[in-house]
Amino acid sequence: MAVKKLEHVGVMVKDMEASIAFYKEVLGMELLGKAEHPDPNIKLAFLGFKDAKETELELIQGYNDQLPQEGKVHHIAFTVDNIEEEVQRLKQLGVAFIDKEITTLPNGSRYMFFYGPDGEWIELFQSARI
Repeated sequence: MAVKKLEHVGVMVKDMEASIAFYKEVLGMELLGKAEHPDPNIKLAFLGFKDAKETELELIQGYNDQLPQEGKVHHIAFTVDNIEEEVQRLKQLGVAFIDKEITTLPNGSRYMFFYGPDGEWIELFQSARI
């Protein structure tokens, strides 16, 4: 199995810049970068802690910011070496996929969502970032 680590947790936000400022000023996180999405209405930003090679926080603006307070965490993402192999392995296990195909971001990172046992969204993420 090639799942390597918990990649990131995606949180839905209404105002990207206000949320970035909050996580930087209140929690001491750093903006690691912003990413484009194939859907121009969706904005993405990744935050983390200086020199920490650990789970990142992904802020997502433009999907659905009307979720109840307990529903703001959009998904949990896991880093994989080879997304095609992992998708095939999970399909053999009978996992239900949300996406019909793998999405490739403009920076080359690739992802695909599937459902956990309680309907939670889980993402396989193959990063193009070094």
